[in-house]
Amino acid sequence: MTAARHAPIVGIAADDVTGATDSVVQFSRAGWSSRLLLGELLPTSAVPGGALAMNSDARAMDTASARTATAGAVADLATAGADRLYLKIDSTMRGSVPAQVAGAIDAWQEQHPGCFAVVCPAYPAMGRTVEDGLLRVHGGPVEDSPAGRDPVTPVTTSNFSQLLPGTTTVTLSGIPEQDARALREAANGRVVVVNAATDSDLRTLAAALVVAGPTAIPAGSAGLATSMVAAWADAGAVHTASEPAPTAPGQRIVVVVSSLHDVARAQTDHLRKQLDPADVHVLQPDAALLDQPDRLAQWAAGELAAPATLPRVVVILSPEATADAGLPLSGAEIARSLASVVQQTLDVTEVGALVLVGGDGARAVLDASRAQALRITGAIQEGIPVGVVEGGTAAGTIVVTKAGGFGPVHALTDTITELARTLTHTPAHALEASS
Repeated sequence: MTAARHAPIVGIAADDVTGATDSVVQFSRAGWSSRLLLGELLPTSAVPGGALAMNSDARAMDTASARTATAGAVADLATAGADRLYLKIDSTMRGSVPAQVAGAIDAWQEQHPGCFAVVCPAYPAMGRTVEDGLLRVHGGPVEDSPAGRDPVTPVTTSNFSQLLPGTTTVTLSGIPEQDARALREAANGRVVVVNAATDSDLRTLAAALVVAGPTAIPAGSAGLATSMVAAWADAGAVHTASEPAPTAPGQRIVVVVSSLHDVARAQTDHLRKQLDPADVHVLQPDAALLDQPDRLAQWAAGELAAPATLPRVVVILSPEATADAGLPLSGAEIARSLASVVQQTLDVTEVGALVLVGGDGARAVLDASRAQALRITGAIQEGIPVGVVEGGTAAGTIVVTKAGGFGPVHALTDTITELARTLTHTPAHALEASS
């Protein structure tokens, strides 16, 4: 007798907020009910054909902390009803990926004994591929890309034998049952890496993972997540949830750039050059203010003293690091300082949309507003999800999230252009149509 098919409930454990939204939006675009959970309360019942994402903040953590944080996120997802797990890792393998994989296995095996992780960070649409056991960005070694110069979590090698010591890298055949067996055997009870250079390769992997069942944990970027959406949906009927569209409370756009990544800096510079100076106001605190909350608040109050005269776009930007001294605080601490400036901005003027560039900043801004969840409604463009805040002081505000190291130089400018158009005309429906 054939077992009855049912729509899975997918839990996504991510190492930062932008990674979580970039993955869960793939499910939203296919009609799944999709949320990033931010508050302490878990949903009392999860929806079949739904996706729930949680952020562990593990990327820049030490090994022990990252393993514990990831295990905690996975355990919470299981408690919330997830019967499939997706581990979102950085597409360039930045940060504590080995510890995140270990933590996911630690927690998932409580309900799925014998589970193992299948790692493939490839995202061909963004130039990330895994070929012959090497991680490449636009054809070159990952260490020669901006990820190799990341100021917080630089990647120094493209070889998976060093990125994930002790693992084997395999190439799949395209026969799902055979590939599922090959994955399990190569993982040897723990971890296997898979080559993928095209979207077709990712679809082949997704088909094998569905056959392997819930004991196989996909670990990848939004690239693999896209293929898993279709593969999991084939396992059962997924019905589009009818939920209210977001309605923007205003037309002003606040851009928060907490990321120190070269790509984020270049995108911000491009945005400032493309906008008329009269249409943008930049708030960039001096580095010396970051660890002095009272002085930072006083400075921000001065910058925001005439809210009625603020232009359409306000950019809140982290200070530049000097070559000799750097910045006085960690990335997460800088993000929390910027979040306080964001809160002051929200207090004095209506804001239609927040554009959060960098995972630390996205988390800090949403935490500061006491948001309970971010309901994902679509994407402005590939890799740039859009949603609406549920709960807290920013409830109803449209939020766009973007990883700091992601996208072409014009990505941020294009995002602001699209947001300005939709906020001016039909904010609710246009944002969903853009997905």
